Amino acid sequence: MGSSLDAELVTAYRNGNKRAGEQLADRYFGRVLNFCRSKAPSAATDIAQHSFMACFAGLDKLRDPASFRSFLFAIVCNQIRMHYRRGRVEGERLDFGTVSSADLDPSPSQIIARGAEQRLLLAGLRRIPMQYQIVLELFYWEEMRAQDIAEVLEIPLGTAKTRILRGRELLQEALAKLDAPGSVLESTVTNLEDWARRLRDDNANA
Repeated sequence: MGSSLDAELVTAYRNGNKRAGEQLADRYFGRVLNFCRSKAPSAATDIAQHSFMACFAGLDKLRDPASFRSFLFAIVCNQIRMHYRRGRVEGERLDFGTVSSADLDPSPSQIIARGAEQRLLLAGLRRIPMQYQIVLELFYWEEMRAQDIAEVLEIPLGTAKTRILRGRELLQEALAKLDAPGSVLESTVTNLEDWARRLRDDNANA
């Protein structure tokens, strides 16, 4: 879903209004940084900064100014992939459909998790394949529709829907394997959407 405010700011920035660019950055930097923190905690700030640099450098390629958020997060996801592929042995395959962010970067996440359910949810997200972690965080944290996620990841709509469903299954399996009291596990799984939203909101200004 596009944003009229994003469209206004993008148009103003293209017309030479630098303040509009600053407003776009202020509007999204915290969200992008937290998105990176849950997947590459040791390099989150660098990835977020590089993402914004790439975004503004390529803003002329954005056909619909109202789709700025999707355009930005597509770049962020690409920057995360590039970060992990950089420096690997040439020809070595990195499959984000099987490897998790905890496998790739075991550093403690800088995401603020205030309660047991939030800590459990974050730990579970970092243990599922990153391909599904990304989809679930776009769905729950950014409240993107399947169509938006398909656009961000450049995949068919049906694939996006399948990944959301499979991601939920994998997350529930990961949560069940973690050492957590039964009541906490049940609360996290039953109220997944609510806990995901609280985790996002608690980190909005962090």
